[in-house]
Amino acid sequence: MRRSEALGILHAGFIHTVKDPLWGNIPMTEGLKRLLETDDVEKLSRIKQNGPAYHIYPGAVHTRLNHSLGVYYLAREILLSIATKAEDLPLTKEGMLSFLAACLLHDIGHFPYAHSLKELALKEHEEIAAGLILRDGPLKDAIAGLGASPAMAAAIINKDAPSSDRETLLYRSVLSGTLDPDKLDYLTRDAFFAGIPYGRQDTDYIISSLSYADGSIVLDSSAISNVEQVLFSKYMMYRNLYWHKGVRSATCMIKKALLSALRDGYIGYDDLYIKDDYEFHELCRQKSAYPPFSLIEQAEHGRLFERKAYRPFSADGAIERKALSITERFRTEAEIYGILKGRYPQLREYEAIIDIPEPISFETEIGILMPGGSISSIAEEGMIFEKAGDLFSRSLRSVALYLPPYVSEEDAEAAFREADNG
Repeated sequence: MRRSEALGILHAGFIHTVKDPLWGNIPMTEGLKRLLETDDVEKLSRIKQNGPAYHIYPGAVHTRLNHSLGVYYLAREILLSIATKAEDLPLTKEGMLSFLAACLLHDIGHFPYAHSLKELALKEHEEIAAGLILRDGPLKDAIAGLGASPAMAAAIINKDAPSSDRETLLYRSVLSGTLDPDKLDYLTRDAFFAGIPYGRQDTDYIISSLSYADGSIVLDSSAISNVEQVLFSKYMMYRNLYWHKGVRSATCMIKKALLSALRDGYIGYDDLYIKDDYEFHELCRQKSAYPPFSLIEQAEHGRLFERKAYRPFSADGAIERKALSITERFRTEAEIYGILKGRYPQLREYEAIIDIPEPISFETEIGILMPGGSISSIAEEGMIFEKAGDLFSRSLRSVALYLPPYVSEEDAEAAFREADNG
């Protein structure tokens, strides 16, 4: 595809505007606007982007729909940037429209409460999104009406699905890469709404520094420092927002309630799919007679447990060996409960909660376009953070014990140490 044709596709018919507090005016075609109005996309307006984080940062009440619009907007900007610089692109009109649709739809299978459900043995939200797209109905019809391919849009989102189509693989690398529109939006948007400075990026400059060369999206060598900034921002956002001890408290309380209910047969995995926040709360209210669901009720109202003991994560630690698997964690939590129950008769077994966050990835795989036109790598350019991902993850992860506020730290730490010695 020639440059002029690509730019024409990206400009023609964008007659509608959606106002966004972060990026300003977001242009859309009639077809994209119809896609935005489908029930599957509209549902995203009822799922908070950061789940229970609003208990700590009251401004963080923005939604998955806000984020999805931002990802779509930045994806179009990336296409415009690379199209402006290339004489020819291995793209098709159907592919470009499928990519824009995929960016708008990438979170339609997402669960409520952010990552509270992430460690459960559920389908990945990308797989759910792909299934929704391929299901006969208004969403699939709207994608086809846009001039996009539902099958291609689904394949771009569900990166685990086999694909040998080079255009699809290119779009996947853009949507889920080092400088992808997903990350550029959520870091900046989450920081904006939480009122903290750590995630904000020089997004315009980053996008203007992207181009297409040697079969992939590459970054101009003058913008390497922006990769470092994105990685450090991700680290700081996990440290200050996503893994704030209060957010982790709400997350582990919800997770413990759901794991208990799944284990005891009060709910099934299928009960958790395709829910918005309100439907999730209604499910919990219907099961309110089940005692562990009081944890969700408390988390919803901001009555959070306190982190009473913690230490850095160690693969050789006793608690990690016994409790790294969330399905086996009950035994170690029961062990801690057994130590504490004599001193705290009001404590319930399900109220002793061990929290072990999942590992974090810090992607650094992007080609660097050198002044002479050659393509280098992050490693070859000696970027300081190229090898820092593991260090970042290790410095953030900790094994923690959460308990009701009335349990003293001294007693909690003694029980934690005893469990950590066995």
